[in-house]
Order: sequence, then structure tokens, then C-alpha cells
Amino acid sequence: MTQIASDHIEALIRHTAELARAGMTPATSSNFSVRLPNGQCLITVSGRDKGRLQAEDFMAVDGDGNALEAGRKSSAETMLHSQIYRLRPEANAVLHTHSLAQTLLSMQYAEQGRIAFTGYELQKAFHGVSSHEGTVTLPIVANAQDMTVLCSATEPLFASNAFWGYLIAGHGLYTWGRDIDEARRHLDAFEFLLNAELTKQGIRA
Repeated sequence: MTQIASDHIEALIRHTAELARAGMTPATSSNFSVRLPNGQCLITVSGRDKGRLQAEDFMAVDGDGNALEAGRKSSAETMLHSQIYRLRPEANAVLHTHSLAQTLLSMQYAEQGRIAFTGYELQKAFHGVSSHEGTVTLPIVANAQDMTVLCSATEPLFASNAFWGYLIAGHGLYTWGRDIDEARRHLDAFEFLLNAELTKQGIRA
């Protein structure tokens, strides 16, 4: 393993442990990946407790999500990571979580197909957003166990340039960034905004 890969894994372990302590990766859910300079990706192995990840809990896949390590199985949602990397060349890290706020609001707004955030100072946490006066939109797609179906549902979303994440209804959030730290900043910002919306409705997540 290269030093670059080792450094990425160390950073992912740190972030996933923090997210697990925050209750965002219940019951071994969630998956995380990073793209390497050679075009391969490191992604979490299926079924691991995200609060206790070690280096061996990550594996390499190619740009299409195919396993490069015999006898190991990556996350069931690897195709969604590969799709993001393919359609967002600037993305180098993808984080997927299952917080209560993400799950509840993704179901509540599923029919509308999006949640719009306007007037929040924290909108400026997203790359390319410089003011609270605009609107940050978080799209929502229907859940499916078939990853081909999910990829077909999410692919049209990528026509938008101002776009750093989406929700799967009743499921959770996918977000990404140009590096791991930016992806985490986007995730934290979305989580704050979602909790703010719940609080406005008198719901405590």
C-alpha cells in the first residue's frame, strides 16, 4: 500500500469514528470512499462497524466499482460511489451516512423531490456558495435495493452544477468533496441544515 493510500485510510478512519459517535452510522450502515491518483478507489468493506474501522476494513476497487482484491466484498452501494466519481471529476471523496434527520426529512419531502435551504449563513460552507441569500437545494430520490435502479434515478441530478449531495428517501445522505475534509464539511453543513429544518417544525431528532 502506498503512503498516499495509507494517509487517506487514516483520515477516513478518523472521520468515520467521529460520525459513528454522532449516531450517523447505525447498525453497520453507511459507506465511505476516496479516489486515488491512479483512478482506483478505496472503499469500506461491507458489513463493518463504522465506529471501529481499521486499515483492513477498506479495499480497492477500480473506476467501475469492481473489486481488485479477491475474496473481499465492498459496500453494496459501491456503484453509487463510482457514479459520483465518473460524473463529478472534481470529487475525490464520498461520504454516505444515515442520521435520523436525513432519514426523516428524506421521507417527508420525498414527494417534492428536494429540500431547499434559504437564508442560512451555513450555506456558505458549500464550495462555490458565497452568500446566505441564495438557495441550496438537496435533491431526493426514491430508495431501491437494486443499485442499477438507484443509479438511473440519481444520474439526471448531475446535470446541475451547484450540487454537492443528495438524499435517498428513507435511507440517508450522499455527499462528496474535492478531498476528504471538504466532503466532511459538506456533510456537516447538510446535517446542520436538516436539523434546523426539523427544529423549525418542532421535531427533535
